[in-house]
Amino acid sequence: MEIHSTGTAEIDRKSNNKKRRRRAKSNADPSQETSQHRGEHTAQNSKRKRRKSGDGGCLPQKAFNCSAQTTASTEKQIQNGMHADPPKPKQSVSKSSSFLDKYHAGYQEQMSHWPQQPVDIIIKWLKDHSPSLVVADFGCGDAKLAKSAKNKVFSLDLVSCEPSVIACDMAHTPLISSSVDVAVFCLSLMGTDFPNYLEEAHRVLKPRGWLLVAEVKSRFDPGNGGADPNKFIKSLQSLGFNIVSKDFSNKMFMLFYFQKAKERTPEVKHIDWPKLKACLYKRR
Repeated sequence: MEIHSTGTAEIDRKSNNKKRRRRAKSNADPSQETSQHRGEHTAQNSKRKRRKSGDGGCLPQKAFNCSAQTTASTEKQIQNGMHADPPKPKQSVSKSSSFLDKYHAGYQEQMSHWPQQPVDIIIKWLKDHSPSLVVADFGCGDAKLAKSAKNKVFSLDLVSCEPSVIACDMAHTPLISSSVDVAVFCLSLMGTDFPNYLEEAHRVLKPRGWLLVAEVKSRFDPGNGGADPNKFIKSLQSLGFNIVSKDFSNKMFMLFYFQKAKERTPEVKHIDWPKLKACLYKRR
């Protein structure tokens, strides 16, 4: 009887302890638990946001989308004879190179039918002058000028077809201001923003530096929708160049020889540039 009473008391004591623990748990501050849960939830949301925004080692999805759009723009540019606005993002350059390679191949095939190449005339001009002159070849293509002249030549183009070619936007080259003696545009004033290329040439040229421009003759034929060559000359004079000579004797192309003014000319806010006629190189 005594043993039974002691066992019952022990059971009651354990039962009471369980009840007290349950009451203590139920009376605990609920806000503390909720706050902890909210903190974990916020941390999870923050982690998800970092993944979406590219933080924490994940690139944003947007970074993969911009190049596809500019590649399509570049393809359209080539189909239109390189007279559309050039793509700006650098990511597009590598993916558009195949399209530009096709353009250069077609361009070279067309030029092979000309009795005389304008680049050969420019090469001869350089050989008649000092080999110490530093040259910037804007829109160099296969860099024939650099391969043929003894001068130091910076070959610039949208994509690099040769190891020596600097792939860049020709309106924003890596060349230092007033560091070049001769700037060359040999059939390369493409795109609606060609004035920006000429402005860049003015920036990198030294005072009295030379600007040589060779362009397809039909682009400067006002009677057939081309630009007025005198208006083109006037625009370059407003930019700060002096016309030295011009050669319209060839049936296929025209040559302009300019020199950058010795003294800095007043900056002109607006230059009325002529619109150059698109030049499409058709397959034969």
